[in-house]
Amino acid sequence: MGTVFTLDVRDLAPDSEPVDRVVEWWQWVDATFSTYRADSAISELADGTRRIDECPDEVREVLARCRRAVEASDGYFTAHPHGRLDPTGLVKGWSVEVASRMLRDAGSRSHCIAAGGDLRSCGQPVPGVAWRLGVVDPFDRGRVAAVVAGEDMAVATSGTAERGAHIVDPVLRRSPSELASELASVTLIGEDLTHVDAMATAAFAMGRRCQTWLEAQPGLGALVVFADGETWSKEGHDGPSLQVL
Repeated sequence: MGTVFTLDVRDLAPDSEPVDRVVEWWQWVDATFSTYRADSAISELADGTRRIDECPDEVREVLARCRRAVEASDGYFTAHPHGRLDPTGLVKGWSVEVASRMLRDAGSRSHCIAAGGDLRSCGQPVPGVAWRLGVVDPFDRGRVAAVVAGEDMAVATSGTAERGAHIVDPVLRRSPSELASELASVTLIGEDLTHVDAMATAAFAMGRRCQTWLEAQPGLGALVVFADGETWSKEGHDGPSLQVL
């Protein structure tokens, strides 16, 4: 999926069968949804060389979730960011959320998964201690801009740090470079990484107006870093703590 995945499991052996299944799951997701692979189901669907009824059930699930994300974001999330089918803005978070559920079903109550700018934690790393997840400074990838502390939480960041300017505004048709002149990154904090990942992409696509929209989303904590270096943040109701550094 064009990024690095890291799995920190505190209560299962690294060479255990559940961990192997998670790795196999991500390999399958990459083979099915990668827009970098011409032979993936999503690429062939976009090319018209495969019908939707010839795709795995998970493709239909992801596209249904994309439609719900479009509604939840007032159209700022899109599965066609450049006029072509590309559910990338949701798939990575969804794949991590499924992986976390697989580990929980296998008995894990202490793990954290990182995939690019997406993070999903479960339980505590050690008894009595919360996970502390760092948010990368979009202007200096060697620095942490904020720390999110909690137990079962989902954190997703969309912005320019990892892939440069690449997010489009599907409503006002602004280009990635126009959005990057307003925002450097948007980090959202919630419970379900599928939703949080998609909404982070949508919020960045809103540009500066995302602040008003995020203020009306009580279930989401947020950190917005503007292109001029200024920041704005809020904590979700009864959610993890957010410390801006």
